[in-house]
Amino acid sequence: MEQQIRFTTSPDGVSICYATVGEGPPLVKAGNWLSHLEFDWRSPVWRHWWEELAKDHLLVRYDQRGFGLSDWSVEDMSFDARVGDLEAVVDALGLERFALLGISGGGPVAVEYEVRHPDRITHLVLYGASARGRAKRGRSPQEVEEEEALLTLMRIGWGRDNPAYRQIFTAQFIPEAGSEQMQWFNELQRVSAKAENAVNWRVEGSKYDVMDRLPQVTVPTLVLHARNDAVISFGEGRRMAAAIPNAHFVPLEGKNHILLEDEPAWPQFLSEVRRFLGTETNDPTASGLSMAEQPATGPASGEAPAMDGDEAQVAYSLVASMDSVSLSRFSVVPGYAKFDEGTRDLLKDARQKIAEGLQQPGGKRENHLFWAPPAAGKPTLPSKPWRPYPAAFITTSSTWPS
Repeated sequence: MEQQIRFTTSPDGVSICYATVGEGPPLVKAGNWLSHLEFDWRSPVWRHWWEELAKDHLLVRYDQRGFGLSDWSVEDMSFDARVGDLEAVVDALGLERFALLGISGGGPVAVEYEVRHPDRITHLVLYGASARGRAKRGRSPQEVEEEEALLTLMRIGWGRDNPAYRQIFTAQFIPEAGSEQMQWFNELQRVSAKAENAVNWRVEGSKYDVMDRLPQVTVPTLVLHARNDAVISFGEGRRMAAAIPNAHFVPLEGKNHILLEDEPAWPQFLSEVRRFLGTETNDPTASGLSMAEQPATGPASGEAPAMDGDEAQVAYSLVASMDSVSLSRFSVVPGYAKFDEGTRDLLKDARQKIAEGLQQPGGKRENHLFWAPPAAGKPTLPSKPWRPYPAAFITTSSTWPS
């Protein structure tokens, strides 16, 4: 899989570099702070994002003004200018309708674009984003001082070979990363922008406020956020979701602002996004887990058997994928299995669909899943035989009806 790199020009004459890869319905990613199209493509911090999303889509990314392969000689880094960069890339590709992904600082840009061009967006996905810049969040005096200290460090040490000045940002963005991933992110900061641009973007990026635009979003919207994100707080993501009509909010367990390939939240993110965009697949290699990690499901051939009715097929798909979904959605501690509320609701909904779809008895019947009602808290795990309480079993047939 190789990306194609091209250039276009923004309304004010700035050269913007963009990349396309994959096939399928277009998915456009709004630009965010710190990006380099070629470096990110090879990076263990970002590579899995682009490879997985490009399996289902024509994935479009671009370096925003002042960063990566786009023009570094820019004066205007305002919010409106950044929205103009997104408009320029979309127009250069001639895209009429597409899904839009906003990560971190790309989130408010994506929101503004959707409000301006609602007829062009099919779905809106926001991850790790906030509707308000830091200057609009009512910071304490200590937080203001910390921000000034960070800006000073950026001015002094951003471009130096010694990564010590940049490590503070790496520790915030990917605190649970390994040494290799941290080294790559340290280097990304150096190669993606000069100190002046990094500082100017951070200053301008603290001034945006699209809170009043959120109620105007009209397309289906999915909002995801890590609970312990140190860059943009979990509360900011929840606030966005609450203000967007009918938005679906998904909490993710973790501390990383950028989801890493080996953390449990990553396959959950992929599953949620694919379900939302209608690109779910039973291909094990597209689930975020390796083939060896995939549970055996369905007939020995690995193919869905012939079944009567659309509901039965939906039910089969749910059963075939449920194990891989649940692997990233619950944690086990001594004596307890703790499901978050979203997981309980998902399993409850799946139970109903499976019960409706698999109405024909046939073959040997086995218990495959269980769910805990929302008020159940932590169901106790007694000694075998497995009888979690309180719980309701989902019973399916191991010999599928024909």
